[in-house]
Amino acid sequence: MSSNSSYDRRAVLAWALYDFGNSAYSAVVLTFLFSTYFSDAVAPDNISGTSLWAWGLTVSGLTVAFLSPFMGALADAGGFRKRFLFGFTLLAVLATASLYTVLPGQVTKALILFVTSSIAMEMGMVFYNAFLPDIAPADKIGRISGYGWGLGYAGGLIAMGLCLVGFVYPEQPWFGVSKENFQHIRATNLLVAVWFACFAIPIFVWVKEPEATGAPALRSFVGATYRQLRTTFQEIRRYRQIVRLLVARIFYNDGVVTLYSFGGIYAKGTMGFSFTEIMIFGIVLNVTAGVGALALGFLDDLIGGKKTIQFTNGAFIVATLLAIFAPNKTVFWIAGIIVGFFLGPNQAASRSLMGRFVPPDKESEFFGFFAFSGKATAFMGPFLLGYLNRLFGSQKVGVAIVIVFFAIGMLILTRVDEQEGRRLSGRTGKALQN
Repeated sequence: MSSNSSYDRRAVLAWALYDFGNSAYSAVVLTFLFSTYFSDAVAPDNISGTSLWAWGLTVSGLTVAFLSPFMGALADAGGFRKRFLFGFTLLAVLATASLYTVLPGQVTKALILFVTSSIAMEMGMVFYNAFLPDIAPADKIGRISGYGWGLGYAGGLIAMGLCLVGFVYPEQPWFGVSKENFQHIRATNLLVAVWFACFAIPIFVWVKEPEATGAPALRSFVGATYRQLRTTFQEIRRYRQIVRLLVARIFYNDGVVTLYSFGGIYAKGTMGFSFTEIMIFGIVLNVTAGVGALALGFLDDLIGGKKTIQFTNGAFIVATLLAIFAPNKTVFWIAGIIVGFFLGPNQAASRSLMGRFVPPDKESEFFGFFAFSGKATAFMGPFLLGYLNRLFGSQKVGVAIVIVFFAIGMLILTRVDEQEGRRLSGRTGKALQN
């Protein structure tokens, strides 16, 4: 991407709308509703439900971690980015819709469908994120990444609002859905699937596939892809700032994933929230997250991604301490709003910083490693939370582990030199002080 500030605004909008659509899954399924339904009604009890949910996240995370670098390199080599994005999007939509069929007590079925949908969603994001350096000018990549996250949270907010007013809250849910066997809760998965499918369409119409680096036959690229990955690992010292960023992200993203994945479960099990309160809580968090992503996207371009990430990680530590020691729901609400406001900027700044560091023509491959860093040990947070939760019989003790992850990530991130990372990538843009 040239340093020229001109860009295709229609392509940027189409790219951001994909986030608008898939964020409904993160909000409704992963965090605030299906996860709570699983731990409260599908699993035998809340404690075992928390541990089983952590197991599902572990399997999903490890699968994405080991698939994403290879699939990303293959997409770059063969020009398959759009095709892979379409395939995983379709699988995510179908698996999410199938969650509607999960009845209370059907633990194995619930976990299989959830893990499948989660893997498909996360793998789709590898190829989605890889489009960012191609559609965004170097001097606007931070705010455009922020636009994506901000619009994503708006999508999650609206989807949750529809779930609340259409299915969770009313005495008679929409479309003749009943409340027997939690049908009104399960029906929200159908809404999420349709929502995602509709808003995913523009990216396939308006965002162009980058030119392939070779011939288009998929089979001929498999061996070459393995060799390319081996070469990248051998030359990784050339991209040492990427390595430092990814190692730091392994830890602080574990904290983010754990907080986000267990927010609804913690609110229900420890703070005594009802399903309606959890949905309202989720809506408020998505509002603050969207505002934060849009507002601090400009901060990212102004002071740099590294400083933005460090600031947000510090805020997460404060919010986690508030949640652990919250004497009442009001203090927990404050903690949740802090997490919401800084969640979008943290994720957007991580993505934009990676976008500044990746060399041209290797976007999918390096964003595959980006996904790897987010998933390779992402099971550790949920696993340790689940283990400590079961060991001590307390969700508060389990949640405390995320503070350790944030602290380690912040420490490693101090070693990242943003100016050198930009220079080595060959991408231009405003120089920033570390």
